[in-house]
Amino acid sequence: MTDQGARGGRAFVIVMDSVGIGGAPDAADYFNDGLPDTGANTVAHIAQARALNMPHLDALGLGAAIRLASGAVAPGLGAAPRGLWGAATESSRGKDTPSGHWEIAGVPVPWEWHYFPDTHPAFPRDLTARIARAAGTEGILGNQHASGTEIMARLGARHLQTGWPICYTSADSVLQIAAHEEAFGLERLNRLCSEVAGMVHPMRVGRVIARPFAGAEGSFARTPNRRDYAIAPPAPTILDVAQAAGRATHAVGKIGDIFSHRGIAHLHKGQSDADLAGHLLALADEARPGSLILANFVEFDSLYGHRRNVAGYAGALEWFDGVAGAFLDRLRPGDLAIFTADHGNDPTWRGTDHTRERVPVLGWGYGAREIGQVGFADIAASVAAHLGLPPVGPGASFL
Repeated sequence: MTDQGARGGRAFVIVMDSVGIGGAPDAADYFNDGLPDTGANTVAHIAQARALNMPHLDALGLGAAIRLASGAVAPGLGAAPRGLWGAATESSRGKDTPSGHWEIAGVPVPWEWHYFPDTHPAFPRDLTARIARAAGTEGILGNQHASGTEIMARLGARHLQTGWPICYTSADSVLQIAAHEEAFGLERLNRLCSEVAGMVHPMRVGRVIARPFAGAEGSFARTPNRRDYAIAPPAPTILDVAQAAGRATHAVGKIGDIFSHRGIAHLHKGQSDADLAGHLLALADEARPGSLILANFVEFDSLYGHRRNVAGYAGALEWFDGVAGAFLDRLRPGDLAIFTADHGNDPTWRGTDHTRERVPVLGWGYGAREIGQVGFADIAASVAAHLGLPPVGPGASFL
């Protein structure tokens, strides 16, 4: 047990979804539009397009972590680190949400995910028929790789005419189902996705995602009521270990869905990252000693990375840096806070999918400390050491 853990400190792990920093050694094995991810670098390329103003995270070591991970220089991010800083490399075979989060929580993925081919149709005929039966329709729409916003705009009117759900996939191990929140019904969509998850999880498809939308032709828009139905982690995560030890466990954002609501006592959801920021600040004020708080901020990825919106992503990073500053001001002696990411999603890159990258590891609570190159699972090992919990996963503490 560390001194911090002995004093009843808390642990916050904050995942900035898709905020990669380049340099993944196996990036050539991962592709966007048929071309490898070699050279992708989410934060550095954004900063090179428009210098970033992120004084709080840069003071912890963001710019230094980028240089360590990839050798890249990120304009605007040049502070001498005053926090714990390094870069993490993923061992799991994937550049997706479950792989990154599970490994951060101490459980590298022990299998190869199943990916649907980039063909039309993308789904096996028997699966398509089972989805239609579960939906109570004669068929499905889509059945291909697609951008969610593009396929919604293209097929939304036909969906309203036929009542058939829009089903699509991507380079991730995922099956997404879009439906009109009022005409099809949100509860019906969630029931359908839950049933389809039971069909595809045995195939090692990582997630089924409910993608409700609203509006009329020409003005369709997603609603905030997305829900992920993910495979449960195959081994106990840091959340399970903390809960078994009697610690309070808090999940902010989509963490509950990612971990199949296992090991989580308190859920904190919101309509936007701004809502989640409010939850994070409240927990910094109110969470009791010994608590574990795991948070995900998704809009970097969902609103800007996939849509290749460099300016929007830059603005989101700078906004979040302000949130980080307010959060750090609320922490107590003995606390540990780690900012990291689950993968990259370089908005300057080709295609629309995630990019295989290293991620930052930026810590508060242990002074200025370079930890160098670490593994994703080392984050869980470090949190366990800080909280005085039994070891979890294959990682080693960097504290």
